[in-house]
Amino acid sequence: MGLKGKMIGQTDIKAGGDVFHDIIKMRPHELTKMSPNKVKAFTLLEGELGKVGSKICWHYTHDGKDSVGKEIIEDIDEEKQSVRFKLIEGDLMEIYKSMYITYHVDTNGPDNLVTWTLEYEKFKEEYPHPGTLLNFFLHMVEDIEGHHS
Repeated sequence: MGLKGKMIGQTDIKAGGDVFHDIIKMRPHELTKMSPNKVKAFTLLEGELGKVGSKICWHYTHDGKDSVGKEIIEDIDEEKQSVRFKLIEGDLMEIYKSMYITYHVDTNGPDNLVTWTLEYEKFKEEYPHPGTLLNFFLHMVEDIEGHHS
């Protein structure tokens, strides 16, 4: 199956694409209240919220395990309502040589679709693909949706 891969998942959000984009880009610390079973803490390590080059740290629960991940915001596209993160440290770096996490929002009238893309390279063939991580993000969108409905 290869060491490099890409996984894509999509989910609808009725709260509004602009609301979702604003939360992830400018108010990620609020995810601890919106999705407390997944997001335990958020810390801005360097830079400014919503700015390319900023370093952030997440404490989260994934697959029943408390985990930590540090990321750099690589790109923000306001037109596509997207942010691309590069994982630079943390538990996932034991399995993946590289990991990029991107979301974007497609808005068509009242319909909003959030797409998550995970691009990764595993250290070893036998290591798992990040399917459960993709599900983590998709379910986090549902938590945000529930918080805003």
